Amino acid sequence: MCSECFSVMAGSAPEGSQFDARQFDSKVNELEVSGPYYLCISTRLSADDGQDFFTSYDEVYDSFDAMGFEKPSAIQQREIQLNYELLECLALVLAPTRELAQQIEKVMRALGDYLGVKVHACVGGTSVWEDQHILSSGVHVVVGTPGRVFDMLRRQSLRPDHIKTFVLDEADEMLSRGFKDQIYDIFQLLPPKIQVAVFSAAMPPEALEITRKFMNKPVRILVKCDELTLEGIKQFYVNVDKEEWKLETVCDMYETLAITQSVIFVNTRRKFDWLTDEMQSRDHTVSATRGDMDHNTRDIITREFRSGSSRVLITTDLLARGIDVQQVSLVINYDLPTQPENYLHRIGCSGRFGRKGVSINFVTKDDERMLSDIQRFYNVVIEELPANVADLL
Repeated sequence: MCSECFSVMAGSAPEGSQFDARQFDSKVNELEVSGPYYLCISTRLSADDGQDFFTSYDEVYDSFDAMGFEKPSAIQQREIQLNYELLECLALVLAPTRELAQQIEKVMRALGDYLGVKVHACVGGTSVWEDQHILSSGVHVVVGTPGRVFDMLRRQSLRPDHIKTFVLDEADEMLSRGFKDQIYDIFQLLPPKIQVAVFSAAMPPEALEITRKFMNKPVRILVKCDELTLEGIKQFYVNVDKEEWKLETVCDMYETLAITQSVIFVNTRRKFDWLTDEMQSRDHTVSATRGDMDHNTRDIITREFRSGSSRVLITTDLLARGIDVQQVSLVINYDLPTQPENYLHRIGCSGRFGRKGVSINFVTKDDERMLSDIQRFYNVVIEELPANVADLL
């Protein structure tokens, strides 16, 4: 999974219809986990017929020493399994964006390299023939976006016979952004007895309702939020009072601070275009990418930023879950996210794999309630930006 997977929901595919809808609905309320917990659910095929609707899974692998990794994340300690001795597709992972799918592939390659695990990303905007060629040569894990994965299954280039695990990453996005029909189509082509894992930072009731159609006897994994808020990321806010003061504040920061590379998040397309134009007019070299750009343009801009040719990447929430640039030391929330769940995805851009980083949140009077909601949601205190901010970067 992506290095910051927070909530998991997984289950074996039901044979026939073994779900009790009323029982499931009554359990939804129990999943409204308050305080510093996320919901993670995973289903094991050996589950007993008479068990409660949910059982807990507490087995933890607290070291990846043999693979050369210092410490797995909280969810990785609970949810990594793969039989790599058979060169067949054993696991299928779906993600909502090509950037995230490619990031997951990169992480899984790194984790599996020591064991010879072969991973391939099937995403739109790439060569269909190349996908077919790589799949025919044999891979253990396919990570992809729903459209390309379904195309590979339909062409029988991706053989589902040996797939044991089907994963939906960022399930709140996958089940709310028009992917539902494609996911159902893919699921119908998979073997009847399969483990289903659903990962998400938030699992709203409507998403749980959808998962009832393809999950059975789920086991939940609860990860404390303090295991998920990224250590090493210092979080601050700046009182800008009025919206129109944000631009001068951000430009002052880039003119006075030694910042290697940073990401600036805004909430709207109009703000994205405006801020990009304003910063470029002030001679700041910026890259800018948003989800509605075509794949090739997004790839070119992201590569440009990764190469270091620009210090600043302006983007939106849609790409928050797929940005992984080693040199990013600062994340600026020019606009606070509209949902607290997205905050962690954003600030994680500056602290993946244990790296150090700083996040700075611009707060107007209208944002004070959201800042309070974010602090309460993650059980953290976000302090006012100190005068010695230069020492932190």
